[in-house]
Amino acid sequence: MRSHYLFRACFAGAFAASFMSSAGAQCVNVQGDPAEGGLIWAKVTPGTSVQLDDQQLTVTPDGFVVAAFHRDAPANSLLRVGNDCEYSVTVAQREYRISRVEGVPQRTVTPPQEQLERIRRERQLVAAAKAQVIERPDWLMQIDGGFVWPVQGRISGVYGSQRFYNGKPGSPHYGVDVAVPTGTPIYAPAAGRVTLAEPDLFYSGGTVILDHGYGLSSSFLHMSEVSAKVGDELKIGDLIGAVGATGRATGPHLDWRMSWRDRRVDPQRLVPPMPKPMPKPEPDKSTQE
Repeated sequence: MRSHYLFRACFAGAFAASFMSSAGAQCVNVQGDPAEGGLIWAKVTPGTSVQLDDQQLTVTPDGFVVAAFHRDAPANSLLRVGNDCEYSVTVAQREYRISRVEGVPQRTVTPPQEQLERIRRERQLVAAAKAQVIERPDWLMQIDGGFVWPVQGRISGVYGSQRFYNGKPGSPHYGVDVAVPTGTPIYAPAAGRVTLAEPDLFYSGGTVILDHGYGLSSSFLHMSEVSAKVGDELKIGDLIGAVGATGRATGPHLDWRMSWRDRRVDPQRLVPPMPKPMPKPEPDKSTQE
């Protein structure tokens, strides 16, 4: 692994700011996407104490640090680097889409009593997988790469939207949905270690969690097939499984989610725009009578 990393500049609303100490000297250069669902990062002297609001941030051995803002983050956060550097980060606020989904199996909208223990157990599995601290900086994308789409297709759902299932309000949606046929291969959007691989969770169906290191992870939901296994070390582009419509889903799609610690990140802000589909070739009229 290289000793120096650079982030690919494909983040929506990417910025760079040099924060100054009270004495007027530059103390840290912060880059990234200071918005609800966005990430920021910086390079500091290894061993430096860094805090965002009330959270102590982890600094890698090379001196990199990353943090995220959740869906309903306040408009301002305070970043502290060492003893002399403080900066108020302005967090861009977003408007979210409201949508209504009908035809969802009623048992997943209002789970029957006999399923509550299963749901509780599965939530514990997911929480334990995300709670692991893997000290590998796969989120430090090398200069010749970055996060890529795990599948390509029509975006049918976006981060932060509020959904009503069969008329009942649900929790905000924390992923990006890509509608593609059942069986479409799903590939790793970045390197990481598989910490969860379950074929049939109550809400999310076939589910895989891929940990990119230092608290940043990807989750892949509603899969028809789970190819990856817990402990697998995946490279960008490695096969994870296949798209499906398992769990709480009305049609085949991939629900790709990302988290940093307990904060939900918008995956769409870490990848280039979805490629447009190739136009179908026109028929060769010269061969037609």
